[in-house]
Amino acid sequence: MIDLKNLTIKKTHESLSKGEFTCRELVEAYLKVIAEKNPELNAYLEVYEDVFAQADLAQKKFADGSATLMTGIPVAIKDNILFEGHIASSGSAILKNYTATYDSTVVKKLKNAGAVILGRTNMDDGAMGVSTETSVYGVTKNPHDIKRVPGGSSGGSTAAVAMSGTLVALGSDTGGSCRQPASFCGVVGLKPTYGTVSRNGLIAMGSSLDVIGPIGKNVSDVEIVFNLIKGKDEMDSTSITPDFYKKKVIDKPVIGVPRHFLKEGVDARVLLNFEETINKLKSINYEVRDIELPYVKYAVPAYYVVTPAEISANLARLDGMRYGYVGEGKDLKEVYMKSRGEGFGKEVRRRILLGTYVLSHGYHDAYYNKANLVRRLIINDYNQAFEKVDLVLTPTTTGPAFKIGEKVNDPVKMYLEDIFTGPANMAGLPAISIPSGFVEEEGKKLPLGIQFMAPHGREDLLFAVGKKFEEIK
Repeated sequence: MIDLKNLTIKKTHESLSKGEFTCRELVEAYLKVIAEKNPELNAYLEVYEDVFAQADLAQKKFADGSATLMTGIPVAIKDNILFEGHIASSGSAILKNYTATYDSTVVKKLKNAGAVILGRTNMDDGAMGVSTETSVYGVTKNPHDIKRVPGGSSGGSTAAVAMSGTLVALGSDTGGSCRQPASFCGVVGLKPTYGTVSRNGLIAMGSSLDVIGPIGKNVSDVEIVFNLIKGKDEMDSTSITPDFYKKKVIDKPVIGVPRHFLKEGVDARVLLNFEETINKLKSINYEVRDIELPYVKYAVPAYYVVTPAEISANLARLDGMRYGYVGEGKDLKEVYMKSRGEGFGKEVRRRILLGTYVLSHGYHDAYYNKANLVRRLIINDYNQAFEKVDLVLTPTTTGPAFKIGEKVNDPVKMYLEDIFTGPANMAGLPAISIPSGFVEEEGKKLPLGIQFMAPHGREDLLFAVGKKFEEIK
């Protein structure tokens, strides 16, 4: 019997190397969990038919001595990451039957390493949402309480990890979509520095914000996956080399806390947990200082101008002619209207309309250009803060996972879920969410998470402090 709950990548590699179990047996164990739990949780949209063929290829690597740390490791991928010959629908009706014609760069790296890609996971429609409620394929439920959301938009990937339906997973993070659901589901989620992981083969949402990130049960697993998928890629002009940012040696990072930013709309239990986290860090001799980030409060409103504008531009190609669902009509205009009207969900249509408006003649300067100026002020805030401290600490979310249906009809409440996670995307900074405790509601223990942010290219600091934090009892 394989103990899936306590497996790590290193433990799995050792067991596979020693022959304690085979790649096929490991896959069978995960498929059994998926068969038991997925009908209720809806984390996976599809388990791939070729998983055993992948497992057998991985086993050959162990036989011939070419196996690496990720060989045979089960991975789930978000439904917006291309895997050649497999459907990638981005949780949307408009791409319901789109079959990838090539591998994304991250999938190529997984395949070359001999990882086993189990299947594609549920997500908000077009990655637009924070609860995985906007998916055309139904709501994903939180493994800790099926009445609650898992977060989003990478809710399927985080739920799959939390339910032990995969060892690790890939999500995408545009405003918090790896970190916020990681917090809700009690797992670890990383948003890498913008450009460190290739976006080639990721179905675009906001091109200046999108990043593919790993999700796992512990910081070490997330670090291993990140080290595999990172790197310069000629197929992505925004990707950067690992040594793009200069790194100074830091023995004991100083941690900054923007207390002024934690006052309004945050659950009292989250604030208590946050103070407990600070005390834990102090107990292992980390210095914690108060810092000011004057413009960070404008990150969410600026984000919801920049992102819809980029969505409007990116989704123009999904018109029923070049890509996507084709609606029937008497002329081209009607075909376009039906294709997009029926193919896009309510939230996607809302963001396209908003984005088209802020980019329109007469409003471009008033909204889009001004939002980008605010973005620059936010970046400057962090640059100045990182002259005094090495990391910035906040809660990941304002509260524990909310109930399904509780906020779905209130866009403002939904958008405010990004208050702590969105700034990292606006500034292009790396950030990680790590489980920090639980609160109890209606007899269920609901996870909470804390978020560390680092300067550009300093994922190493996030991993070092994250692993130390996990060790505190």
